[in-house]
Amino acid sequence: MELLFPLLVLALLVPMFLGIRRQKREVAKTVELQEALSIGDRVLTTSGLHGLVDGLTETTVDLEIAPGIITTWSRAVVRDVLPDEDELDESGAENSGPTSNFEDHSDAGSRVDSLENGLGGADDGRSQARLTKE
Repeated sequence: MELLFPLLVLALLVPMFLGIRRQKREVAKTVELQEALSIGDRVLTTSGLHGLVDGLTETTVDLEIAPGIITTWSRAVVRDVLPDEDELDESGAENSGPTSNFEDHSDAGSRVDSLENGLGGADDGRSQARLTKE
């Protein structure tokens, strides 16, 4: 019984210590990435915005988000440096958009008809009610 309390404390402190170490490593990696930014880098911000680095100061980064549209952001929002499109083309990676998983469009018309008639989906009652009200 005397040994149980120290083992319990140890079992709680070790995972906490390992988690703190992992978090410090991630923060250091992010800070290093933000300090290594250079003009011309394609970046991704924490809010999901893609942009091209157009200018840098100690605390801010100017991102070109569209041709001729330059916005100023804090360096802390830069989450990742993306590979250039030229590098992707050379590596043979194919540029697949969000619709690449939906190749088969042959049955699209029948799916639309079934949805309009209230034959598909979990909310058939509501779909039918909307159709009859119109």
